[in-house]
Amino acid sequence: MTYSIKDVAAKTNLSIYTLRYYDQQGLLPFVARNAAGYRVFTDSDLHLLKTICCLKNTGMKIADIRTYIEAVMQGPATIPQRRALLQAHRDRILAAQREVMANLKGVDEKIAIYADPHATDLVEQERAAAKADKIANGLPNPF
Repeated sequence: MTYSIKDVAAKTNLSIYTLRYYDQQGLLPFVARNAAGYRVFTDSDLHLLKTICCLKNTGMKIADIRTYIEAVMQGPATIPQRRALLQAHRDRILAAQREVMANLKGVDEKIAIYADPHATDLVEQERAAAKADKIANGLPNPF
């Protein structure tokens, strides 16, 4: 089955502009054009586009996605290169995930303070400690 760029935009929740941009950036060399010059997508193209979206949505740079797609287009000889590229990307995703989890822990700690029945007292203690810290360091008190 084949799809127009409008069909693909609807199926992928990507705008037509984004699909054209991806093509201009060299991410869609596998997409054919018909006699009138319009892009014609196939199911296998949608599968590769899904991979592109996965990589983009997890923070991979366009240049790195292009490198990956170029390797895909070269065939099985590039499997080691593709694996290395994806492994490095996975490592970056996991590092970012750890950072997000650490930040989430900080948010959860603040929520716990504000949910505490003694939240007012706890907040006043934090303010008093911050004020004392400023005074001890000869700085103006912003509180």
